[in-house]
Amino acid sequence: MERTTCCVIGGGPAGMVLGLLLARAGVRVTVLEKHGDFLRDFRGDTVHPSTLALLDDLGLADRFARLPQRRVTTLQLPLGRDGELATVSDIGALPGPYNYIAMVPQWDLLDLLADEARREPSFTLWMDTEATSFIEEGGRVTGVRHRTSDGRTGELRATLTVACDGRGSLARSRPELGLRHFTCPMDAWWFRLPRREGDPHGLVGGIGERFLTAMIDRGDYWQCAAMIPKGSDAERRAAGLDRFLSQFAAAVPWLGDRTGAVRSWDEVRTLDVRLDRLRRWHRPGLLCIGDAAHAMSPVFGIGINLAVEDAVAGARYLVEPLRRGAVGLRDVRRVQRRRWPTTAATQGLQRLAHARLIAPVLEGRAPLKHAKGAERASELLAAFPWVKRLPAYFLSYGALRERPPAECVR
Repeated sequence: MERTTCCVIGGGPAGMVLGLLLARAGVRVTVLEKHGDFLRDFRGDTVHPSTLALLDDLGLADRFARLPQRRVTTLQLPLGRDGELATVSDIGALPGPYNYIAMVPQWDLLDLLADEARREPSFTLWMDTEATSFIEEGGRVTGVRHRTSDGRTGELRATLTVACDGRGSLARSRPELGLRHFTCPMDAWWFRLPRREGDPHGLVGGIGERFLTAMIDRGDYWQCAAMIPKGSDAERRAAGLDRFLSQFAAAVPWLGDRTGAVRSWDEVRTLDVRLDRLRRWHRPGLLCIGDAAHAMSPVFGIGINLAVEDAVAGARYLVEPLRRGAVGLRDVRRVQRRRWPTTAATQGLQRLAHARLIAPVLEGRAPLKHAKGAERASELLAAFPWVKRLPAYFLSYGALRERPPAECVR
């Protein structure tokens, strides 16, 4: 049995940011990551201005800027006549220096955070170590039992345990936390297509008959998502790859000449889209943040950045109680009270997008590119360019910005 002050389950963006901030504040923290490295296809590689500003506060901006990345500033949708692309959000129009989204492989970001955290004497990262159950004493979570990939087991006692282990979190099975599910009309297929000089840039949407796509500009390729009705993965695959690619080409004609780059279904990965949140993010000795507390839809692509903001708020509220070695229920409640309104508002907008845009298109009830409102929206954006700044600010910073504890700023 070993002991730490704060046990963080999960070495994703939320867990690594929380671990770094607490360690810089002098709190003894141990992060448990069940994989042996960070080299996995996360798909969530968007680093928004809120996170870029945090990295600057932490003195990591220059090192982050040296990572391989693609910077995108616009969101374009086919709202004009004959599906002509219209810019509906322009992050580049916001004040700098961080008026762009950085597309960076998530493993590079996690390696950067881990390398920086290891410089702090109070930080420990256990790779290849999975939390298997909670230790409870007197109605309070007092740590976790863990197992390594080679079968060794052990216990880690902690003043506070923070679940940052995503939507498959160990904590989510606890009935007292009250997991609430919201209806999702779609799943997503992810795949890559070559990008050519002269293509549009930024984030680009495509709309067809019962078909929705989103493309992310990654420089030499497009990271593509195709929305399919919820639970229809097996049925759609059985219909054949050629049929899917022809539907995609009809929705995005300017990419139709290169769909042959996808040669088999092995190159198309399925994302089970979920939208949910815990009614309670805490119990004595335990706090859930990020996807462990609220799984986000890929709509707006801001799930990672919300998780990072959770971690920043958590550090700010919990540094002093952790230093004292006594974290009460009031302390963890403060984190949820701070972050819940932003989470609920964001999920509310995602649910609205599901109901008013995605579900009608996938069900064939309202093909957006033929709707009268689409052309009017395009005309409005052309007449009043400043309107594009409103969704740009939301995409960049969400509903509420969080600041790290002063002692963590470098």
